[in-house]
Amino acid sequence: MKRVILFKNGTDVDGKVVLITHSLEELLMAASSKFSITAKRIFTQKGGEIDDLKDDDILYISSGEANTNTNLPAVKCEVRNSHWVTLNVGGKYFTTSRSTLVSKEPNSMLARMFAEGDGGYLMTPSNVDSNGAYLIDRSPTYFEPILNYLRNGQLIFDNTVNPEGVLEEARFFGIESVIPQLEAMIQGTQQSRDNLPLSRRDVINALILTPYTAELRFQGVNLAGSDLSRLDLRNINFKYACLHGCRMVGANLSWCSLERADLSHAVLEGAQLLGVKMLCANLEGANLRACNFEDPAGTRANMEGVNLKGANLESSNMAGVNLRVATLKGANLQNCDLRAAVLAGADLQNCDLSGSDLQEANLRGANLKDAAFELMLTPLHMSQTVR
Repeated sequence: MKRVILFKNGTDVDGKVVLITHSLEELLMAASSKFSITAKRIFTQKGGEIDDLKDDDILYISSGEANTNTNLPAVKCEVRNSHWVTLNVGGKYFTTSRSTLVSKEPNSMLARMFAEGDGGYLMTPSNVDSNGAYLIDRSPTYFEPILNYLRNGQLIFDNTVNPEGVLEEARFFGIESVIPQLEAMIQGTQQSRDNLPLSRRDVINALILTPYTAELRFQGVNLAGSDLSRLDLRNINFKYACLHGCRMVGANLSWCSLERADLSHAVLEGAQLLGVKMLCANLEGANLRACNFEDPAGTRANMEGVNLKGANLESSNMAGVNLRVATLKGANLQNCDLRAAVLAGADLQNCDLSGSDLQEANLRGANLKDAAFELMLTPLHMSQTVR
């Protein structure tokens, strides 16, 4: 027993694989059912009409009209008992052994398409193309890793292939054993993606999509290394955010919450920081040159307990800023406006305050060891420097 490929008279597409039966009448009935026609005549590839079952691999079914197949190209038939199978998946050909498709996942769709039972295939295979390859309307990119997995038991594919697409193929064909591995791979990829810092484009999209009446929060978000220069970021919640090495040159961060945020080695040169909240934030090694902290309306920037070790604050307007118990060891505060600033208990060791205005600044309990005060605009009073 074997199967033959039947085509409609005059065409070599949309072939149907049919089991050879005991009589010509039964074959005509099967052909009528397959093609939804009344099959009356059967022709061979060479154009001859048959009146009995032969060993031909390809036959053409007619509703009674004369043969029109003499000019059709010869079509190679896939015989049922062949060890090899050719699949046409989305236009790409794959040749593999029948045992590869059947043995690894016996309950899968592919296995049932090509496994044989007492009455023939467990599941009718798909149509075949002009080369005798079984047509499967799926993506070859995602099918190839599945076929290789059936071949060698290893899931291997290029990093340019999306594992989510491979997972969908595995689910479609019922390759159950590989699904947990793909799900774990996708979960790990998503976690790695979640840990990546947001880009400037991500922030701009959030700014555009958030109504001005709503609070925009980047609390705890990773923005390390992002370029946010010259953006209007007023009133945004950056509490606990990672802004390490972030560029915010000329950005407006007024009234932002940067409490305990990591701004180490960030570049905020020329930024607007009116009324900003930076309690215990880490700005070690940050560049805050020529920043403006003074709010004409009287709101004071709160930088209590901030770490500004080695930071550059040269020429910044910091009038009224609260820097109580802040760490400014080795910081550059040259030519800064620190009028009425609160520096009580601050660590100003090795700080360069040359040319700064400290009029009415509160320096009680501050550590001024080896601090430089050359060319100060106003003299320090003893009441300011109780240690």
